[in-house]
Formats: sequence, structure tokens, C-alpha cells
Amino acid sequence: MYQEKPKYDWLTIGLYIFIMLFGWLNIYAAGYDEEHAAVFDFSVQHGKQIIWIAIAALLAIIILYTEPRVFSNTAYAIYGIVMVLLVVTLFIATVTKGGKSWIDFGSFKFQPSEFAKFATALAVSKYLSAIGVDLKVMRTKVVTVALIAIPAALIFLQHDTGSALVFLGFVLPLYREGLSGNILVIGVSAIVLFVLALLVNKFILLGILVTLALLYLFVWLNKRTRNDYLHTLIVVASCALFVFSVDFVFNSILEPHQRERIDVLLGKTEDLQGSGYNVNQSKIAIGSGGIIGKGFLNGTLTKADFVPEQETDFIFCTVGEEWGFFGCTLLIVLYVILLQRLIVMAERQRSSFARVYGYSVASILFIHLFVNVGMVLGLVPVIGIPLPFFSYGGSSLLAFTILLFIFIRQDASKNQLL
Repeated sequence: MYQEKPKYDWLTIGLYIFIMLFGWLNIYAAGYDEEHAAVFDFSVQHGKQIIWIAIAALLAIIILYTEPRVFSNTAYAIYGIVMVLLVVTLFIATVTKGGKSWIDFGSFKFQPSEFAKFATALAVSKYLSAIGVDLKVMRTKVVTVALIAIPAALIFLQHDTGSALVFLGFVLPLYREGLSGNILVIGVSAIVLFVLALLVNKFILLGILVTLALLYLFVWLNKRTRNDYLHTLIVVASCALFVFSVDFVFNSILEPHQRERIDVLLGKTEDLQGSGYNVNQSKIAIGSGGIIGKGFLNGTLTKADFVPEQETDFIFCTVGEEWGFFGCTLLIVLYVILLQRLIVMAERQRSSFARVYGYSVASILFIHLFVNVGMVLGLVPVIGIPLPFFSYGGSSLLAFTILLFIFIRQDASKNQLL
């Protein structure tokens, strides 16, 4: 048996610390009040966030000193515990902003859906790293999809659509492990068709699909067989069924506020005082910051509390107003470097468990970054998910810390022969 001293990736740890502390500065600025200006005032959000940062740091240290095999050996147990918590949440959670995703313990609130992300990453990594498991086999695909779909469905039932959609990010590590690229094409096509079905008359859209199918058969395809005709018919029929089911999904499954936000995003309605208020105010705040921003604690829109949820989901607009284009660019570059570093680390792993887990970490962080910044800029619907390590919130900070540092610990011992 040979063991070498763990070699921690200090660049990744440094990026984590910098992003987290920069986030705290913006939480402090977003909720700044002269009566509660003290850094260690635990009655306000910036003071509470210091407590969460301290707990997160302690958790990170504990994980770094934990034997890496522990995470693989307990993956299914952790997944099972979190799934039970998600089920319990459906029955005992209090309704907050239309959702039932928080469990109250007196003054302490706990959101199990945040921890479901790293638990699912562990379970999927454990399953795909087992001997004989191959994503080209249907049974493997079914089990893997089930591991991902179960927490996503339970979170969706809690009316937390944003957190549920994050689980779509698991397609990326699955693609790295051999899942057909056709799945990605189908997913992107479904999104495009969904949007077009909301904007274009469905019969006109169906006519376009039929025209494209005929062009494929008689113009682009040189040799045609019976299977070509059959496959084309199946694709067109499936697309038609999907297009005509969009209204049902839009009107019967999505919540009213979600429908309103999508309508505003697509330009079907303009509601600057209702569903579009947050996005409109956030864009004004970001634009007002100019190139270098108004300066720390000088954000007028921030101080006047014009942007709701500006410490949590809309924290990025505080960066834009006080730190300007420079600050926004710096933050995004830091996230991109972190994501790039995680992919490099994932590719150098000797175990498939660590590799799959590393790609899962990168994918989850990417989805959060893309959606959070996108909704603040009005590029995607407002679905309410935090900016990793940056937004205010104990559950999200602790969950993201666990998610990241489990991988850092795996990477630190990648060359151990155990």
C-alpha cells in the first residue's frame, strides 16, 4: 500500500475564497444601513452570512482531512438520506413565496433541495464508476436517468422549478462518459420548438417542419430507403405532438408567475410594474454603474431598495451598480477560470468516480452561473436560483462548499495507490 501526501489545488481553493468574500462585500453593500453598519451585527444579513462563511470554512477543512474513499463508500447512503428529506419537506415545509422548499427549526431555515445537487452527483458518480456499467446499455441509461429524475421531480413538487431545472446539467457529465450526442441535439431542439410554439402559429410551425422534412428527403439525402421515410415520419410526428402539447404544459404545469415571466421575456407582454419589474430594475442598476461603477456603498438604486431580492437572486446587479462593467467582467472571468480549472482537474483523475463527480460539479456551477446572470440581464426567465458562493444564504453556501471540496479532496489524492 502506497500513500502520498495530499496535494490540494490551491488555485481552486483561492478562487473559492475570493468569490465568497467578494460576495460578502456585495451582500453588505446591498443591505447597508447606517444603524447596522457593524460587520459583526448578526441581526442583519451580512452579519448572518459571516456565520455561514465560518461554518462553510470549517466544513471545507473537515472534508479536506477526510479519507477520500468515504465519499464513494457513502454515496448511496447520502443520496437516500437527502431523498427522504425532500419527501419530508413536501409535508412539513412552510409555504414561502409560493414554494414549499424550506424546513423551519425555530429561527433556523434549512433547504434540502440545495443539498440534493451534491448528493445526486455522488450517487451518479458511484453508479457510473461501477464495473460493467456502460451508458450505451439501456439499463444503465434508465437507472442513471432515474437517479437524476427522482430528486428533480421531488423538488419540482415543492414548486421550486429553478432548482429542479439545474438537474438538466447532468447531461454534460453523462455526455463525457459516452452518452450519445443525439441527446444534446434533441434537448436543444426541444427548447427551440417550445419557444417557437409560444411565438408562432402552431399550424405554420408544423408546415415549416414538414417542409424541412421534405427538403431533407428529396434534396439533401442522395439515396433514400424505406427506413429513411419511416424515421422522417416518426420525427415529424413526434415534433408535431410536442408542439401541440406546449399549451398544456405552459398553462397547466407552469405556475402563473412563471408563465408571466416567460411572456415578458419573449416580448409577448410588457409588465414593468409586475413580472418584469425585477429584471427591469436590475438592468437599470447594472447600466447605471457604467465602466467602473459608482463605488463601494455608493449604489443609489441599491440603497433605495429598488431591486427586490438583491442580496440573493439579484446580487449580480449590486456588482454592476457599484463595481461597474469592470467588476461584472472580473466576477464572470473568475467563474470561468474556476470552471475551466474543474474540467482540467476532472480530466486528470485516475478514477472514473472522481472524473464523473468533477464534471458534475462543473456542470452544476455552470448552470447556476448561466441562469442567475442571464435572468438578471433579462436573457432567461426569472426562476430564482443563487449565484454560487456569492449570494446570501446558508443552505446554498454550505451545499456548494460541500459539492466543491469533495472534489478538491478527491483530486488531492488522485495519485494514491490504495
